[in-house]
Amino acid sequence: MTTLSAKDVRPPRQRPPGALRRSVSRNLTAYGFLSGALICFAFFSWIPMVREFILSFQKTNFVNSTEWVGLDNFRTVLDDPAFISAWVNTAIFTLLALVFGYIVPFVFAVVLNELRHAQGYLRLIVYLPVMLPPAVAVLLFKWFYDPGAGLFNQALGVVGIPPLSWLDSTTTALPSLVIVSTWMNLGTGTLIYLAALQSIPSELYEAAELDGAGLFKRVWHITIPQTRLILLVMLLLQIVATMQVFIEPFLLTGGGPENATVTVAYLMYQYAFSFGNFGGGGALGLMLMLVLIVFSAFYLRVSRDRT
Repeated sequence: MTTLSAKDVRPPRQRPPGALRRSVSRNLTAYGFLSGALICFAFFSWIPMVREFILSFQKTNFVNSTEWVGLDNFRTVLDDPAFISAWVNTAIFTLLALVFGYIVPFVFAVVLNELRHAQGYLRLIVYLPVMLPPAVAVLLFKWFYDPGAGLFNQALGVVGIPPLSWLDSTTTALPSLVIVSTWMNLGTGTLIYLAALQSIPSELYEAAELDGAGLFKRVWHITIPQTRLILLVMLLLQIVATMQVFIEPFLLTGGGPENATVTVAYLMYQYAFSFGNFGGGGALGLMLMLVLIVFSAFYLRVSRDRT
């Protein structure tokens, strides 16, 4: 049995004088900086979410007295013929946006990362659409899609293809909105991917080039594995954002033709501001929020297990 000598027994560690006061002061400073963001989230995110939840069980036009109606708003929304169309259109828009809006920025980032000259100018050109107000960008494309003198039909005429009714056809209306959305958000995704690519050690690419690997093999075996985390995060953000698409159908098609571009967010707007049924709009918003919460929780769980 060993015994401890007096020098082996250490006295309890004493906190330096004033350390507690400095710690409290430092934390208060940090909380002070955070308070601005917390207040913004509370007023513009959390409180509206709670208000929407309550509103979905009420009948009100914000003028007359409020009446509690239980699940009547949900029944009204579910009986609407446009309800199924809105969810189907939203799902199709999300899938198409994943093909274009998720992959195209990554391809642009890979190409920019391979270039050795004029990277700064090309980044500026790619990011220019993001600088435009969304309404301006959408209205610009409305002129591009004009069936008469529109830029796209003029370009088709040069190669001998007859003009298309981009926004007036049930076949091309929704893909046309996807093109607008992709162009508007191309710059943000490209720069995020480009920042991730530039954090990859150059030695990996140099070793792959010495082994004779081409661009495709370098992207497949180095770029994608090294940017896997940011790709997973961007996939989640892309799906959540496109499921809430509103401004494109609102300004370009008004939900037409024949409800071909009615989305859940646009139908929610119609219930609230066109029909005056704010409870129905709240019910739709609550449904969309629950779907996104369930999907996000499932996606984060699966992606966490894989990483």
